[in-house]
Formats: sequence, C-alpha cells, structure tokens
Amino acid sequence: MGVIFKTKVNSNFDFEITNEDISNLDALKTSENEFHILQHNKPYEARITKSDFNSKSYQIKVNNNAYHVNISNELDSLIKDMGFAIGSTKHVNSIIAPMPGLILEINIKVGQDVKEDDSLLILEAMKMENIITSPRDGKIKSISANKGDAVEKNQLLIEFED
Repeated sequence: MGVIFKTKVNSNFDFEITNEDISNLDALKTSENEFHILQHNKPYEARITKSDFNSKSYQIKVNNNAYHVNISNELDSLIKDMGFAIGSTKHVNSIIAPMPGLILEINIKVGQDVKEDDSLLILEAMKMENIITSPRDGKIKSISANKGDAVEKNQLLIEFED
C-alpha cells in the first residue's frame, strides 16, 4: 500500500490522495508554479499562487477559481496526535544578554506588539554593534535595561507576555 495524503480544500472538502492517484495524473509543468492538467479529457490550468511548506498550506488557482489547500500525510497525523505541531510558533518568554556590553539603542516600548525578526535593541560589545532581534511574534511585557546601561552576560533584557 502506498502513501496516503489527506487533503482539505477551502476548509470544507476532505480528500484522500494516494501515490497511485498522483502517478496517474496527466499534468505538465508549464512554468515554475503553473501546470496544464487533463482529467477525464477536460483541460485545466492550475497555478500555485502562495505556498507555506512548514504548514503544508497552499493557495491554488484552477481555471481562475481560487482554492486554499492543506495537505498532510500519516507522519503529520501521528505528530499531531502526539500533541506536537509542525511549524509551530517558538515560545520564548525572555531575552537575555548574549555577552557583556553597552545598550546603544532600544527600539521598542512596553506593551508594543512585535513580529519575529523585528529589531529590539542594539548591544555594543567589543566595538561591534549587535542587533538583538525578536525570536517570535509577541507583546513586550517588560524592558529591564535602558539606553546607555552596561549589561552583563545572561542579564535579563526583555520579557514577552505569555
């Protein structure tokens, strides 16, 4: 027995697709994200408009009709049943100083919403400016340092709300 992919389209329709179904598909890749498909002698033009590999989520247009598609396999189902999530958000509650240094700039305020990779502060160490970025999306709970402060390695700098 081959691999079975569980597919949910527009959060309403569930399908199971096997390797054999995929092998029997008459599809021709016409460009990086576009395909010409023949199904029961009827032609279809399909284009992947958006994809998120981590969440296995795709936006697809077939003959100018838009569809949102989620695809999972047996391993994804097992991981979900075990209580883990693929591509889940990092859960970091605080940022500590990675090295001793001087706080040159603080780019955030308490209560501010930040996105992953946003610049939070600049720490000067050994005559180099180190930009400390947000490890996750979240809201700033507290800031334990001020511009101009000398900080030690592992000193608490920023806390996120849960």
